[in-house]
Amino acid sequence: MISALVSTLLPIVSGVIDRLVPDTNAAAGAKRELEKALIDAETAGVLGQLEINKIEAAHRSIWTSGWRPFVGWCCGAALCYHFVLQPIIIFGLALTATVPPDLPAFDMESLLTILLGMLGLSGMRSFEKFKGVAK
Repeated sequence: MISALVSTLLPIVSGVIDRLVPDTNAAAGAKRELEKALIDAETAGVLGQLEINKIEAAHRSIWTSGWRPFVGWCCGAALCYHFVLQPIIIFGLALTATVPPDLPAFDMESLLTILLGMLGLSGMRSFEKFKGVAK
């Protein structure tokens, strides 16, 4: 699967290769090598970030290892407010015939992007624990 970065860079550089290399077979080979090099570089970056994440998660300080749980709890609290508490508050105010004030609203698109990304990471972590890879 080609990432967005590779799929963006490849057509630009392919055009340059087409202009610099007149032989179509050589140009096609150069494009394949370039695509492989871009994917290898991106994979190395992702693997490096995963290693940094492991080191951060193992850290004893709450300020280093606790930011992911903090973000998870914030996302969970925001979702609870938006989908559970806010409707109950509005319903309660409607029962008392009180006009509900404008309650705070969240940018749910951004919130869900963060939460779903974290849930994906949590799913991977749960799979590791299930397989006995992590302590």
